[in-house]
Amino acid sequence: MSDRRNFTTVRDANYYRQQAEEANAAAQDGFAPDIQAEMDKLFWCDVLILQFPLWWFGLPAILKGWVDRVFASGGRIYGGGKWYDRGVFAGKRAMCSVTIGGPPPIYSDRGLNGPIGSILFPINHGMLYFVGFTLIEPFLVHGPARICHGERLIYLARYRERVLDLPHAPSIAYPKLADFDEHHIFKADGLIHRDGVLPAD
Repeated sequence: MSDRRNFTTVRDANYYRQQAEEANAAAQDGFAPDIQAEMDKLFWCDVLILQFPLWWFGLPAILKGWVDRVFASGGRIYGGGKWYDRGVFAGKRAMCSVTIGGPPPIYSDRGLNGPIGSILFPINHGMLYFVGFTLIEPFLVHGPARICHGERLIYLARYRERVLDLPHAPSIAYPKLADFDEHHIFKADGLIHRDGVLPAD
């Protein structure tokens, strides 16, 4: 939960506004010790891996709460023009490692649930790329509760290979801020797709 416990400083004791308190804390080193410790880890790491089960097409509440508390505005994590490819974590990489209950075909362009890239877009683009991370293509495990021991070992071996090769793992190509005009509309001949940029027909 994001509330006054996130801070050791107070900007307005009479009316709580999350972003105003975040900006004040960023200016005065006023984040609570547990929040500051998590922020420090983000600045320390080279690669951030979010490992989670897909719950209701998104992050589990506890992980979303971590993002809400730690990805604070006001200049520490974002704000003041520091976003997307100009974000504070530009040069760092991030990856979602996701377990998914359903089989791959229903998470495709023609599947009932739609493409997994579109489902993960709010996390990959709206959270991680928003603060500057380059997004590594996600590592996906479908139906982990229904696979046999041998299949589980194969997934674990693939995951180990991916983690050991993170500096060279393929990434998702998102547009840069320079690709947009002053109204944040894409300038080039093409369409923005949830998973990247598609050329115009």
